[in-house]
Amino acid sequence: MSSALTFAREPHRRGMVRVESWWGRAFLRAIEELAYDDNQLSGARSLARSGRIGGLVVESGRFAAAVDDERGLWTVTGAVPVLDGDSIAALSEVLGASVSRAEALLAGELPLDVAEHAEEAGVELVPYGGELAVTCTCGHWHPFCGHSLAVLHQLCWTVDRDASVLLHLRGAERDELLSGLPMSMRQDRPAIDVAKPGESTRDQVDDVEIALDAVLRARHLLEE
Repeated sequence: MSSALTFAREPHRRGMVRVESWWGRAFLRAIEELAYDDNQLSGARSLARSGRIGGLVVESGRFAAAVDDERGLWTVTGAVPVLDGDSIAALSEVLGASVSRAEALLAGELPLDVAEHAEEAGVELVPYGGELAVTCTCGHWHPFCGHSLAVLHQLCWTVDRDASVLLHLRGAERDELLSGLPMSMRQDRPAIDVAKPGESTRDQVDDVEIALDAVLRARHLLEE
């Protein structure tokens, strides 16, 4: 079982959040294809920027967060297929072939040539829409409700900022991928974000506890 990465609540944002990386944009396109119309997508973007989504938890093949709106508190849990052992080994070999690639991953980047070489080996790094399975406790009629799409947008922002989060979600932890490199190249960075301005440490703990509880319940459902 992989470790869980936890991220603090995103602050309220007035304007559009720009997704800059190629992998972030690819993930965003997959998310946008899941909405049933533009109005739902627009509402999900607004909710994602509202500051009403609790701490995000990401682990191998799963993610979760709590969403607070005018109707109540909801739990969103999601699943993504993980890479198999051969795929992770192939990706590790691609990364290990160049020090600059490893340095890029340690800096939160994912060079396009890494994805291209991985794809040649049959490894798809960014999940497509059909690979995303999301459940929300709101009971919405559509497989992807506004809460789910909002959480997916925040997941996309997190992945955009640090490509190793995407690989972790796909079951390829950074330390495992870079295990063949010298220890000096494998400096760990904090898995938990620092508190955002105006957010207390207690708020962070509450958010993360709610999301971790969601992950545990999602595991139980998937194992039944």
